[in-house]
Amino acid sequence: MKQKLVIAPSVLSLDYSKVSEQLKELNETRAEWMHFDVMDGHFVPNLTFGPDILKGFKKAVDMVMDVHIMVSDPKFYAPIFIKAGADIVTFHYEAVEDVEECVTLCQTIRALGAKAGVSVRPNTSIEPLLPYLHEMDLFLVMSVEPGFGGQSFMENQLEKVRKLRAYIDEHALSTRIEIDGGINAETAKLAVAAGCDTLVAGSYIFKQNLHEAVKSLLCEE
Repeated sequence: MKQKLVIAPSVLSLDYSKVSEQLKELNETRAEWMHFDVMDGHFVPNLTFGPDILKGFKKAVDMVMDVHIMVSDPKFYAPIFIKAGADIVTFHYEAVEDVEECVTLCQTIRALGAKAGVSVRPNTSIEPLLPYLHEMDLFLVMSVEPGFGGQSFMENQLEKVRKLRAYIDEHALSTRIEIDGGINAETAKLAVAAGCDTLVAGSYIFKQNLHEAVKSLLCEE
């Protein structure tokens, strides 16, 4: 079931010398979600934000808080970020033991009042997860290696999107397909054509006019 296209600006690329100004502008765009990347310096070689920063963003913008936890212990961190205001928590399949633990964590996240998302690195197969998509509100396809902003789009990851779209449509699921990494006006069109309904973009949005950037990602004629 293809859903309304949602743009989720990634605050990893926010200009932190003018936070208030950019958040005010962001509130006035047609972006509906804010993508918040949590990195622990272990699962990926970078450190980013903690729960207190999320609380601050939650007060500053009227958007869905889409929290992507790139951490080695998602079972520990998921409840912490839900308590801090996460509306969606997406964790990595590679950070849990197996499919069973993945499904259990999705159920825990939902029981705590948030939506559950699962993500995979570019080299990880999605095949073992397809039969369990009904347990997920969102599936995040990484079109770059997770950990750093500004990387180039990996077009071969669109094959995962096509497989997800085919399975979701065949089984009449409401699971959203999100993509993150190297998204701009050109790659957005490719992602949407493949079946994505949620686009994460960081550098492309925050390094130019926010309104025009968001509008260009909506793939409207």
